[in-house]
Amino acid sequence: MNTQANATSESYFDPQASAPAAISAAQRLYWALRRELWENRSIYIAPLAAAGVALFGFLLTLIHLPEKMRAAAALDPMQQHERIEQPFDAAAALLMGTFLIVGMFYCVEALQRERRDRSILFWKSLPVSDLTTVAAKVSIPFVVLPLLTFAITFATQLIMLLASSAVLAGSGLSVATYWAQVSLLQMSLLLLYHLMTVHVLGSAPIYGWLLLVSAWARRAAFLWAVLPPLAICTLEKLLFNTAHFAAFLGQFFTGGTEGLYAPGTMPMDPMTHLTPGKFLSTPGLWIGLAITAAFLAAAVRLRRYRGPM
Repeated sequence: MNTQANATSESYFDPQASAPAAISAAQRLYWALRRELWENRSIYIAPLAAAGVALFGFLLTLIHLPEKMRAAAALDPMQQHERIEQPFDAAAALLMGTFLIVGMFYCVEALQRERRDRSILFWKSLPVSDLTTVAAKVSIPFVVLPLLTFAITFATQLIMLLASSAVLAGSGLSVATYWAQVSLLQMSLLLLYHLMTVHVLGSAPIYGWLLLVSAWARRAAFLWAVLPPLAICTLEKLLFNTAHFAAFLGQFFTGGTEGLYAPGTMPMDPMTHLTPGKFLSTPGLWIGLAITAAFLAAAVRLRRYRGPM
């Protein structure tokens, strides 16, 4: 008994025995990311709401689907494909638009909000570095939102496909013909490629700039993010009658050559020709990523020294 008591007493006063296990950087990033999802529920509520609107609108049109299929049978294969795939493209476009809006508004508020509500004092008291905090916030538009948008879009289009199949089967029409025109897996993979190239890598400087402004501005971060580029574009137009800076900014919104598609088509169209090698070898992409890295490094430094408002 005495030996056991002495061992317990020694382990209690031994600092190495009583110290908690070190938390790895990956675990800290994981919990910082959990914090972002907990504090910003619009990250997943907004895409789910957009999917609900798309499904509701589609279900209202199902009553006319048999009639549309009979009319589409008289069209050539390309027009028939476009007619059938149109609702699926519309749902994907709605969710992509939601992704862009949520991502940009999240970035412009991400670092300013914690200073405004003074929660930065609590979070800085925890053993989480500014680099980890900013990395968790960057992960939202770079990883979480595109993957979430892809998953919700796939689930939405799958429900649309199953509901359409049930209506067509009940009307005595061929479901196989309908499925042959809707390449759901291919459409989803093309959507994921489009999100990651055009709206993540191509638009990276936009997210970096918004996070930098969010870390710097004391108030009205959205205005500080928009007005300086707008002033430069206006001044260039007035002085030189050119729009080079506007074109430079425009490529980050449109994805450059990777965001160009034939008229009347969408990036999820099976006829879309992918050029990942050309995209990754574009100097503008790497210049944009270097600019993004500079913006994020400045945001990390600003957060280190910025206090609550």
